[in-house]
Amino acid sequence: MSPSPHTPPAPADACGHCSCTPSAPPPAPAAGQGAESTAPGAGHGTVFRIASMDCAAEESEIRHALAGVSGLRGLHFQLAARTLAIDALPSAMPQILAAIRRAGFDPQPLAQNVVGKGAQAHSHQLGAGGLGRLGLALGLAVAAELLAFWAPETREFQVAGMALAAAAIWLAGFSTYRKGVAALGRGRLNINALMTVAVTGAFVIGQWPEAAMVMALYALAELIEARSVDRARNAIKGLLDLAPDTAEVRQPHGAWQQAAAASVALDALVRIRPGARVPLDGVVIAGASAVNQASVTGESMPVDKTVGDTLFAGTINDTGTLEMRVTATASNTTLARIIHAVEQAQGSRAPTQQFVDKFAAIYTPVVFALAVAVAVLMPWLVDVAWTQALYKALVLLVIACPCALVIATPVTVVSGLAAAARRGILIKGGVYLETAHQIKAIALDKTGTITEGRPRLVATEVLPQEGSSSVSETQVLRWAGDLAGHSDHPVSRAIA
Repeated sequence: MSPSPHTPPAPADACGHCSCTPSAPPPAPAAGQGAESTAPGAGHGTVFRIASMDCAAEESEIRHALAGVSGLRGLHFQLAARTLAIDALPSAMPQILAAIRRAGFDPQPLAQNVVGKGAQAHSHQLGAGGLGRLGLALGLAVAAELLAFWAPETREFQVAGMALAAAAIWLAGFSTYRKGVAALGRGRLNINALMTVAVTGAFVIGQWPEAAMVMALYALAELIEARSVDRARNAIKGLLDLAPDTAEVRQPHGAWQQAAAASVALDALVRIRPGARVPLDGVVIAGASAVNQASVTGESMPVDKTVGDTLFAGTINDTGTLEMRVTATASNTTLARIIHAVEQAQGSRAPTQQFVDKFAAIYTPVVFALAVAVAVLMPWLVDVAWTQALYKALVLLVIACPCALVIATPVTVVSGLAAAARRGILIKGGVYLETAHQIKAIALDKTGTITEGRPRLVATEVLPQEGSSSVSETQVLRWAGDLAGHSDHPVSRAIA
C-alpha cells in the first residue's frame, strides 16, 4: 500500500544476505569516530562504511571477530548500503576497529547528513583501475595455461609459468586471500577460506595454471555478483532523485536566492515555480496551484493547493507559483522517512532467504569435510595417487562454493522492494513481498491506483439549457475546447 504522508512507515529489521545471524537491534547513540545517522527511527551510533562487506557471510565474520570485546553494546548492519553502526564506549572504539581490520575488512567513517544519500553516494562500483587489474589477471592466467600446454617441460619455462600464475593470483585474489587467511586463523570456514585453501593447494601440487585461472574466474564472478547487487541497491536512486538538491529561499533583505536544500532551516520561506519539484516539506503561505504528489501519497490525480495546505518534498508543482514555510529539514521530510523505511526493508530477510542462510551455514563446513575425506580416503579406497586425490578434493572445494546460492535470494528481494518503491508502493520487508502470492483479494480506495492517473474524455453528451436549443452540439463542443485550452488543469487538458 502507499505510505501515509503523515505517519512514517515502521522500518523493518535490518539484516543481510548469505548466511548470517540475526541483526542486533538499532544501537543507541554512541560517541566515537565517524558520523551519526540522523534519520528518524534509525539506529543511532557511529556509522562506518565497509566496501568489501557484500553479504551476510562477512557480517557473520565481523560479529565473530568482535565477540567478547568489552565496551561493545551493539552492532547494526545495513548490508544494502555496506554500512555498520557501532554502539560502543569511546574507549573501546580503537580495539573494535582493530579487530575488524584483523578480520580482513577496512571500516571507513561515513558522513551521512541526509537519509539515503550518504550510502548511495558511496555505492560500490569497481572503477577502471579495478577492471584493468582483473583484465590483467585474466590475461596472465591465460598465458600461464598456454605456457603449461605448449611450452617444453624445462625448468626455465616452468619457473616462468609459475611466475605468471603467481602474479595472476596476486592481482585477482589478494582480497580473497586476506579474508580467507583471517578466517582460517580464527577457525572459521567460509567462502573465502574455501577458495584460499583450494588455490593454495593447487599451486603446491604443481597445478599452478589451474590455480591462477580459478582465482581469476572467481574474481570475475565476484565482480558480476557485485554489479548485480549494486544494480539492485541503486534502484532506490530514483527515490533520492525526487527531491531537488537546491531550493529558492527568501533572504532577510527580501530577495530570493538558490541554496542547498540540506542547509535550509525550519520556518524558512521557499518559492516553488510551476513545473518544479518541492524541495522540502512545508505549508503554503501564498499562491495556489495543482500539485502532483503521487510519489508520496499514491494519489495519481494532482491535488489543488492553496494557503494553509501541506506540501511534500519530491512532489511536482504543476501550474502556479507557490510560496511555503518549511516544516521539516531535508533529513526529516516525509520522502526522507519513506526512503529510510525502504532501505530498512531491503535488509529484512524473507522466509526463503532465512532457509538459504541456515543451509549455507551448514553446507560450507560439510563441503570442507567432504573435501578432506576425498583427499585422505581416496588413496586407500581407490587406486589413485595422493596428488590426484588432493587435486580432486581441491576441485570439490571450488565447484561447491555456495556464493551464487546465497546471493540469489537477497538480490531478488532488494530489486523487488526498490522497484515497488519507485512506483509509490512501500513493502515493509522481504517477508511481506514473498507472502504476497497468498493474497486472494485486494481493496483499493483510489481509482488512480489502477488507472493511468490522467483523465481522458471518452464520450460526450450535449444537454442544452432551456431556451438555447438553437445552439448546435458542434458549437458547444467548440466553445468547451476553446475555454479548456486556456487552462493547464488536468481535466481542462482532457477536454481540450
